[in-house]
Amino acid sequence: MSVDTKAETGVEKSDLISVFIDGTEVKVPKGTLAIRAAEMIGVAIPRFCDHPLLDPVGACRQCLVEVPDAGNGRGMPKPQASCTLEVAPGMRIDTQRTSEVATKAQKGMIELLLINHPLDCPICDKGGECPLQNQAMANGPSESRYLGVKRTYPKPVSVSAQVLLDRERCVLCARCTRFSEQISGDPFITLVERGALQQVGFYEDEPYDSYFSGNVIQICPVGALTSSDYRFQSRPFDLVSTTTTCEHCAAGCELRTDQRHFQVKRRLAGNAPEVNEEWNCDRGRFAFRSGRGEDCLSRPLIRENGVLRVASWPEAIDAAVAGLKRAGNSVGVVAGGRLTLENAYGYSKFARLALGTNNIDFRSRPHSEEEAAFLAHAVAGRRVGEDGTYRGLEEAKQVICVAFEPEEESPIVFLRLRKAVRKHGASVVTVAPWLSNGARKLDAALIATQPGREPEAVAQLEADANSVILVGERAATLPGTLPAVLDLASRTGATLAWIPRRAGERGALEAGCLPGLLPGGRPVAESAARVDVSTVWGGATLPQRPGLDADSMFTAAANGELEALVIAGVEPTDFTDAKGVRAGIERAGFVLSIEQRLSEVTERADVVLPVALIEEQSGTFVNWEHRHGRVNRVIKQGGSPMTDLRALAALADALGVDLGVRLAKQARAELDELGVWDGARVPRPVGGVSFESADRRAEGAPRRLFERHKHPVADLGLAHGTTGDGVVLASWRQLIDGSASNDHAPALRATAKPAVARISPRTAERLGLVDGEDVSVSSQRHAAVLPLVVEPTMVDDTVWVPGNLWSVGLGELAVLPGDQVNVSAGGAA
Repeated sequence: MSVDTKAETGVEKSDLISVFIDGTEVKVPKGTLAIRAAEMIGVAIPRFCDHPLLDPVGACRQCLVEVPDAGNGRGMPKPQASCTLEVAPGMRIDTQRTSEVATKAQKGMIELLLINHPLDCPICDKGGECPLQNQAMANGPSESRYLGVKRTYPKPVSVSAQVLLDRERCVLCARCTRFSEQISGDPFITLVERGALQQVGFYEDEPYDSYFSGNVIQICPVGALTSSDYRFQSRPFDLVSTTTTCEHCAAGCELRTDQRHFQVKRRLAGNAPEVNEEWNCDRGRFAFRSGRGEDCLSRPLIRENGVLRVASWPEAIDAAVAGLKRAGNSVGVVAGGRLTLENAYGYSKFARLALGTNNIDFRSRPHSEEEAAFLAHAVAGRRVGEDGTYRGLEEAKQVICVAFEPEEESPIVFLRLRKAVRKHGASVVTVAPWLSNGARKLDAALIATQPGREPEAVAQLEADANSVILVGERAATLPGTLPAVLDLASRTGATLAWIPRRAGERGALEAGCLPGLLPGGRPVAESAARVDVSTVWGGATLPQRPGLDADSMFTAAANGELEALVIAGVEPTDFTDAKGVRAGIERAGFVLSIEQRLSEVTERADVVLPVALIEEQSGTFVNWEHRHGRVNRVIKQGGSPMTDLRALAALADALGVDLGVRLAKQARAELDELGVWDGARVPRPVGGVSFESADRRAEGAPRRLFERHKHPVADLGLAHGTTGDGVVLASWRQLIDGSASNDHAPALRATAKPAVARISPRTAERLGLVDGEDVSVSSQRHAAVLPLVVEPTMVDDTVWVPGNLWSVGLGELAVLPGDQVNVSAGGAA
């Protein structure tokens, strides 16, 4: 019998070699490992250390096979580890299926591992899904000959706040250490000692600091590494598993969500080779409890005599409709960036049909008119592959990051870039004010740039058709940056991709949750685009003029120019000016909040409608590649949950309008019918903003605004861009922060990076500041006190602070990157 694996490998027949696995001829590419060749014909060789995404190490020796002499000199006298054995032409490999030698060797290895391994399966978190259990039953002896005392250690050891280690269970497979070193670039755990004393160790004064630590728990083949959150919570066979898509960022990771008794107990990385492979970040894995606390909304609320009280659904709908009718079409809809595609489509349709307005915006964050034009011009209406993919990142020779920190803002993009650098020698360039820890792990070349000077920096970059440019949402606050990256892409042929932070932003864009865009990338101002949408929406007349963006809506409400607001899942601190947003909400004539939990908005709302948590509904998230990821309903207790879509349909009914969609599948069907507008790829300015050349924008500007350096750097010698004692603010949000989505996950929040202020050595000297002292970073509105870090790679006359301070965020300071702030010693916030 012969098996031709060309279909699976994509390798031409002439490049394949023949090997014989248990007598079956298999044709495989040169360099294939014996364990992989066996898998191609369905032969599962037992293993612990082997993992297809990690480099082979041959640590556990469980995968031993016999390589007899086939008369061609390819035989080997002793059993070989199939996970490190590269096949050769004509090689014969006999596994435990046909070889007594392999069977005896594998039984011996299992017996050796069980000498010190505790038989505590009934209390071990891994019990029921443990490869050691399975292989001991399938390939090990029926009883142990060892009568001595097993090795024991104090337990558990806290490798970090999130990861616990039971050392006596470890089989020294080195999966965890290889993941940390090879995949995430965080080598804070390692194998120490030798022989019988060998064990997993870590630095006593430096805990395992990684955004990806949960992966080592998942790939541990025994119960040595466990989660402090999940430990002793459930038996694996009591869990009900559902495949879904992560709701936290635009990476689009596939997850496996496990629930018991209608409570989510844990989340694991799914197996999606085209997206997250088999990994995910700690936020996606552990931050799923934010809506499960006592502040979770379960019943509608209406304001009566200045106080919110519990109401029935019919009563709340009537109160909401009365408030919206009083406002007429003087209403603004702030949808937020956390919605599924289908829910976002509901808001888009509700605004146009039921409220008669284009005042709708999903950008509950700093944004600009320039960004809206860029999204309409270069992002909306695209399909998978048109603006870059994970595979494209992996295969690119050069990746340029502009206003984008992959590890903090899209962790799976970071892992794929790590893979591109490590496996394929890709070069990464980052246009940033300093070389972050994530950029160091990518061996990135820094173009040290003061915020606001990115257009000049980008104008001098070189790229080619095998380059990828990644631009983040922060570019919206840096005038000229988005036109500059568009110009770079067009003149070099490089691929340009926009990567927002939140999972719902790409879907909301496609759904038409922008004041100038209808679903499918159709401009509101285009009559043909309106006709397209009107036809699908039953011939309704649509408002023709572009509406207000989110900031303008709150300003108009504060000034009495907008009568009502419909707000879904946002916080005032998400915006540039938190105080201004609060003023808009408080002064609006009527506020309807559609929310999952109590918040600053619900405290100020007139009517609050509670909606389902993400695990209680179905839908779709669209990731940065434009790839659709299914969100499946995990908790199926009771009837149909009250999703945003159903709440909007009920409101529309009471307003005398048929929204036409109540379920996610109905919304998807309409979106499919609408499709992508044919004119979406025609370059055109939107909202009066044009994309002139970055070179023209830069004319007359100082040219020495940045320098390129390979880390580490001792002295940058950068130009000074400010005068007096002021410095320019630089900032981005960190992955694990004080946002509401991380609430009720104390172990996760304990792993957050400390909030600090960073300045360059020259700036510290100029301002008379010392590393480690507390400094006050102040604007005209507020101040934040933070420990100072003098950062050698920081551009001069610039201070970096995290965009999500635990106490006082940038929204409270009312400043943006590129604005001037003051930095002084000491002080009180």
